[in-house]
Amino acid sequence: MSTAAYALRDSTTMLRRYLVRARRYPLIIYLIGVPVVMLLLFVYVFGGTLGDGIAAGGGREVYANYVTPGILLLAIAGVAQGTAVGVAQDMSEGIIARFRTMAIFRPSVLTGHVLGNLVQMLLALAVVIGVAIAVGFRPTAGVAEWLAAAGLLTLISLAVTWFGVACGLVAKSIESASNLPMPLILLPFMGSGFVPTDSMPGPVAWFAQYQPFTPMMETLRGLLLGGPIGGNAVGAVAWGAGITALCYLWAKRLYRRDPIR
Repeated sequence: MSTAAYALRDSTTMLRRYLVRARRYPLIIYLIGVPVVMLLLFVYVFGGTLGDGIAAGGGREVYANYVTPGILLLAIAGVAQGTAVGVAQDMSEGIIARFRTMAIFRPSVLTGHVLGNLVQMLLALAVVIGVAIAVGFRPTAGVAEWLAAAGLLTLISLAVTWFGVACGLVAKSIESASNLPMPLILLPFMGSGFVPTDSMPGPVAWFAQYQPFTPMMETLRGLLLGGPIGGNAVGAVAWGAGITALCYLWAKRLYRRDPIR
């Protein structure tokens, strides 16, 4: 059996293991529940006022269009915490130590976590988009724009998931693993996810403009709503690919040297 076939077989086995386990601990409920609650809160409670601030007389309908990309990134940010807890749990329970003694493709253990969480994340995003449409989100994207948006969301999900894997490996306990990725959840709020960055005071506006999630959200807005994208697409892809590569290498290094807990 070739190395590629060997890796594919073991990665598929680990993915199946993760999906079976996910039926007991369905992360997808959290990935759907939190963004949907936030979407309903911001659209129906704050949407009228915030929508008028974005466009005179825009109201709730305008704000539903504006806030949806931020809600999608909020949903993706949530996957890091579940991933970190799952990896830390495996490390604490000793199953990783057992896998290390077996003749398997060693990275397949992490690959199973990444692919399993990616599957749940993409399903959750589809549900959140459906709810957003129900509350007033009206995308104008064609097939090409939807495919580009799906590709970008997948890249961002991959980056955040690998970050969660690294957090789970570096954490000393399951509790600390759940806390390490939590700052990610703040980034959509401290970017252009809920209000335009030019409405923020100086230092906050500077941070909001140059943090990773802002070009991602602006690119999604441009793709789904037909607005300008400019250089945001390059920034979004660069951030996504860079974070994925760095966190993959970080996780790989931690996995190779991490002691048995």
